[in-house]
Amino acid sequence: MAENTPAPTSSGAVIAGVVPGQSPRVMRAAARQAAMAGVPLVLAHVDTTRFVAFEDPDGYVNPTTVDVIGAAARAALSEVQSAAESTLAGESVPWSVRQLLGDPALALIQLADELDASLLVVGTRKRGLGESLREFLTGSVAARLSHRQHRPVLVVPLGEPLAPDEELVWE
Repeated sequence: MAENTPAPTSSGAVIAGVVPGQSPRVMRAAARQAAMAGVPLVLAHVDTTRFVAFEDPDGYVNPTTVDVIGAAARAALSEVQSAAESTLAGESVPWSVRQLLGDPALALIQLADELDASLLVVGTRKRGLGESLREFLTGSVAARLSHRQHRPVLVVPLGEPLAPDEELVWE
């Protein structure tokens, strides 16, 4: 669709976890999967600077935030929205962007349960010592998704593949 068309919250949506500055490969792969399945695409950005403090019975989420002003969260969501508009401009699948709060894997699982998603799509992390250390400490979102819920998880490689004789940073 030429513009962001709100995706209905129907059963079977494909959810893609996206971050600002990420390769468009994740959005494109998720859009292909959603189009093949005939379901909407929901692009989910997880704001890790905020988390849910408590949820009212009527569904209102009361967040606690490290970023009191929320400027970083708004900027990240705006960047994801802009990337989606340019990346998905020629796609025929209905799509929307949502911002979630807290731990990425848990937030994506909760959204998948809410939408009865048929597939979760995530990208790999960039290579490098800093990213490897962060993944070692917090765990891979893809690995946590594959172990903590029942839906299939599509992991889209983002970087250049390693040469056969090249070692991973953590090996």
